[in-house]
Amino acid sequence: MSTTTADVRAYLLGLQQNIISALQAEDGHTFLTDGWTRGPEERLQGDGYSRLVEEGGVFERGGCNFSHVRGPTLPPSATQHRPELAGAPFEAMGVSLVMHPRNPYVPTAHMNVRMFAALPPGQEPVVWFGGGMDLTPYYGFEEDAQHFHATCRDALAPFGDDKYPRFKTWCDEYFFLKHRNEPRGVGGVFFDDFAELGFDGSFAMTRAVGDAFVNAYLPLVQRRKDTPYGERERDFQAYRRGRYVEFNLVFDRGTLFGLQSGGRTESILMSMPPVVKWRYAWAPEPGTPEARLYTDFLRPRDWAA
Repeated sequence: MSTTTADVRAYLLGLQQNIISALQAEDGHTFLTDGWTRGPEERLQGDGYSRLVEEGGVFERGGCNFSHVRGPTLPPSATQHRPELAGAPFEAMGVSLVMHPRNPYVPTAHMNVRMFAALPPGQEPVVWFGGGMDLTPYYGFEEDAQHFHATCRDALAPFGDDKYPRFKTWCDEYFFLKHRNEPRGVGGVFFDDFAELGFDGSFAMTRAVGDAFVNAYLPLVQRRKDTPYGERERDFQAYRRGRYVEFNLVFDRGTLFGLQSGGRTESILMSMPPVVKWRYAWAPEPGTPEARLYTDFLRPRDWAA
């Protein structure tokens, strides 16, 4: 277990650096590096690096975290599909990012890849992987959603024809605000509790997803970052960001895992957008670009086709 864990850690640290290098070059501002360590006197032990930018040239707020933690008991969010592991010690590591652009025509993006190992006493470790990426536009463009989904499809193709359609559907179902009866965005791919390809195969598939993120997202940033916008677009962006906050705080398993396990609050809540608005019983005027987001984009579609 120690060798394979070291391999996963080395990959994740390299992935974080590769993503930050690409986004930092696009933004033009240096991302802050905040290293942290949790000692044996704390509930959750481990270390990590938070890399973030605030008030950047392209990204109003964004960050990419690496964390590697160990704890005495798996929290409920990690065992909801594996009740037989409830109460077991665990080890977890992953890279998670959220980028909130300033320009409302550039979509918000989220990506996460992670490994969990439950360590039930007297038994072999139970290891699984999870991850994915998804896109949350404020103003929809078919070609952007198509590119993002096609990149996800191509990354998963070597691991079986079933993986993209299966994980695409999983993403549509997972990133859904039940209390609003609407998707968070145009989706992408999502998988969790995944070990069916064995350790090496499951890790390889997870790497393929992580490695695809820059190619999936950066062309959209470059395509939209100089689009003119005004207060109307910024206002709608802030309103739609409210949905992002609602999902992360109510439904997101990663956020719940971090908070339930005693994780580092600054790193967990780094995904929150910097400026958000809520309105009572509001909807955009029919026929407007804002209304088109709801009618044309906030519904499951076969984008990769």
